[in-house]
Amino acid sequence: MTATRPSAPLLSVVIPAYNHERFIGAAVDSVLGQTVDDLELLVIDDGSTDSTGEIVRSYIDPRLTYLHQENQDAYNTINRGLGLARGRFVAILNSDDVYERTRCERLLQACKEREAECLFTDVVPISDTGEVFTDPEFGWNLWHSKNRAWYFACRDLYAAFLKGNFMVTTSNLFMTARAVETVGKFCSLRYLHDYDYIFRMMLAFPKGVHYLDDEKLLFYRIHSGNTLGEAAITGRLQDQELISTYLAAKLPEDYRLYASAGAERLVELGRELHEVRTSLAAATPQGVRPALRQLLKSLKIWAAKTIGSGRRP
Repeated sequence: MTATRPSAPLLSVVIPAYNHERFIGAAVDSVLGQTVDDLELLVIDDGSTDSTGEIVRSYIDPRLTYLHQENQDAYNTINRGLGLARGRFVAILNSDDVYERTRCERLLQACKEREAECLFTDVVPISDTGEVFTDPEFGWNLWHSKNRAWYFACRDLYAAFLKGNFMVTTSNLFMTARAVETVGKFCSLRYLHDYDYIFRMMLAFPKGVHYLDDEKLLFYRIHSGNTLGEAAITGRLQDQELISTYLAAKLPEDYRLYASAGAERLVELGRELHEVRTSLAAATPQGVRPALRQLLKSLKIWAAKTIGSGRRP
């Protein structure tokens, strides 16, 4: 590992890294192994306590720069990397994801062809061990397929993103330096800073954001159990706020009040329906097993009464 080259590169790739000793090597290799050589790789270690830093420092490549900082969360780490990036194009790769070998070359070509400011592609979901989740009934695949189907039905990026984040991850962002400077820093949303960022990008460049929907150029790692717990709740609360904000942002000001009131009522109705259904389910036994338990309970009562009275069943 040495300092960055004096001349500005064509492309800067920022890897925000935190305690990913199992995956950081694959991420770094996937950048340095790209078919585009004119790049710099900035690895910003966000206070890792495992061997992430040691692994990155073991690389000897003039294109790689490693920086360590006290833990500041992902969005601050990304922002620091973007501030240091010198390339005419800028990309981000989370430290547990992996680029397809020709990704950067293909996206540079697509930027030129489409005069794009921001591009993203389809992704390949992989496990902790790198196995591809191919089962169409796998939960994540169902979610992603639903979001893509909505996009194909409407062919409107903004409308499709209101339905769901089919960009999937910060790792999927490939941008011009001009776009990065225009849109500015990532916001302080812990789980959805990428979702917020793509909305701001679309508002800044209504015709400059493109989806390469038929090209899978990113391996997105899905960790076991990472959809449960705090993230499942906080992420959905942040999601509600984002949708409300960016739905309004796309409407004429005279219509925003109506959209806000209607959207809030729909959320309330969804909550009320869930509460009513839960109450009804608790009050009325459903299915064969509850009925069987009730039958057995009745038989025991009947048998006790029969034996107690001295009668034979």
